[in-house]
Amino acid sequence: MRTLILAAIATLVLATISLFIGVSDVSLPALLSGTADPRAVEVFFISRVPRTLAVILAGSALAISGLVMQIIVRNRFVEPSTSGTMESAALGFLVVTIFAPGWPLMAKMVVSALFALGGTALFLRILRYVPLRDVLLVPLVGIMLGGVIGAVTTFFAYRFELMASLLAWEVGDFSGVLRGRFELLWFGLAGTILAYISADRLTVAGMGEDFTTNLGLNYKAVMTLGLVIVSIVSAVVLVSVGAIPFLGLIVPNVVSLLIGDNMRRTVPWVAIGGAAFVLACDIIGRLVRFPYEIPISVVVGVIGSFVFLYMLLRSKRGTANG
Repeated sequence: MRTLILAAIATLVLATISLFIGVSDVSLPALLSGTADPRAVEVFFISRVPRTLAVILAGSALAISGLVMQIIVRNRFVEPSTSGTMESAALGFLVVTIFAPGWPLMAKMVVSALFALGGTALFLRILRYVPLRDVLLVPLVGIMLGGVIGAVTTFFAYRFELMASLLAWEVGDFSGVLRGRFELLWFGLAGTILAYISADRLTVAGMGEDFTTNLGLNYKAVMTLGLVIVSIVSAVVLVSVGAIPFLGLIVPNVVSLLIGDNMRRTVPWVAIGGAAFVLACDIIGRLVRFPYEIPISVVVGVIGSFVFLYMLLRSKRGTANG
């Protein structure tokens, strides 16, 4: 518990640093003394605070969704960006943008979540018919499915002249976050809390249908709950800030290596780790080319791809030794 508190404090320190990075000169002493420029204060509360909250909410929620997916599929290489979930959410958002552009953002998020749910369910259905002799085939199937769905999405985006919008959804970026444009991410926090409450059920469901049924649990209901959590989180993050690849892959695996696989114990760690990791990457992206920014999806994607490659090589080495 003490270590978890220290991790939370470290995350809070990163959040404080994030609040005071930007073109507008806003300092903590000036804010506390009331001598800060009124325009800078306005920027602080309209842009900086919402952005930092969005980073924390998106990072923790996506990390938790990756953990839930890995429990459900029983594969450490699966997360929303390697299972077709994010691509399905983008397709749903595109469909509702084409046919109902006047709908409120909440309604668009619901449609996007339904498409994400359908895409993830399709991924799980395909896995039933594929002889998975190697754990690496699971993310490969998901990446291929995501490629097909992404190609369909790109075709219709090009057909309806929405390529610029599609690019904005596919590239995670917090630079456009303002007050009133990130509040949907609170649904991600709700998903995190629900995952913690359902941790024991999800852990049992991850052991297989027969084992779950023998313990008196409804396997399909628990699986549906997990899919709903993943779908809602994927949709709200995509709609609010765009896709962030590999996040749900990196954090849960690092936490698992450090403290084990007990989901009830790992959920707080994964949530805090996801928030801290995205905060750190966002700070890096804002400082490397200051005053310009590198999108968060680029920074996380670069780090995540190296971690993913390391995990693949480590898995192969372990298989060879076995």
